[in-house]
Amino acid sequence: MDDAHNSEHFTLTPIGHVVSDYPDKFGIPRQPGLAPAANAQLVLTAPYNDPHAVRGLEDFSHLWLSFIFHQSPERWSPLVRPPRLGGNKKVGVFASRSTHRPNRLGLSLVRLVGIDSQHGVALKLQGCDLVSGTPVVDIKPYLPWAESHPNALAGFAPETPSLMEVVFHPAALDTLAQRQDSATLLALIEQVLSQDPRPAYKQKDRGSDRLYGVRLRDVDVKFCPRQKGEATTLEVMAIEPYDQ
Repeated sequence: MDDAHNSEHFTLTPIGHVVSDYPDKFGIPRQPGLAPAANAQLVLTAPYNDPHAVRGLEDFSHLWLSFIFHQSPERWSPLVRPPRLGGNKKVGVFASRSTHRPNRLGLSLVRLVGIDSQHGVALKLQGCDLVSGTPVVDIKPYLPWAESHPNALAGFAPETPSLMEVVFHPAALDTLAQRQDSATLLALIEQVLSQDPRPAYKQKDRGSDRLYGVRLRDVDVKFCPRQKGEATTLEVMAIEPYDQ
């Protein structure tokens, strides 16, 4: 093989950035589509915000987004510890979807619900799993007949992760009731917390009463693990605004 090709370097230019319900990376579902109540926009930047560039895209329901894990360190390791394996077992980085990759490239499947081309181009998305500010480098329409293989093997993640029960303290419900987006925010909180966003090694702390916080939209959601028989539930204790 020609060594000259091995030494080539390529420069990627973002075509836009994501504005999402996730101002902070903690708590973001580890795969797209697991929190369908999560809304986002992909705002294209010049010169890629020409409406001609998205002509025909409205006919597709889902999109592949290629993006940069811009908040991840540039270092990488050949072995990683996937949260799905409890954060203990190591697998090869290329056998995982770890953010700690050689080129920090990510791929996400999102639902397209609208296109705003009045002032540039903004794609309205649902089920997004990207932190606000994520740079996107490419968009491709999803083709179910070519890219959905129901008999494909899924390695150490063969099925959707089990969900935890989420309950709300009356004070948190009172706060929600005062918001215009109370229904969608409640759904988002349930969908995010039911996947237990705590670090894998902390998920063994059953009913420890430790208070955690996850930022969603413009609030800081405070929650605590509670023991309920043999199961652990997560109780939302407070929903507080935070300074953006």
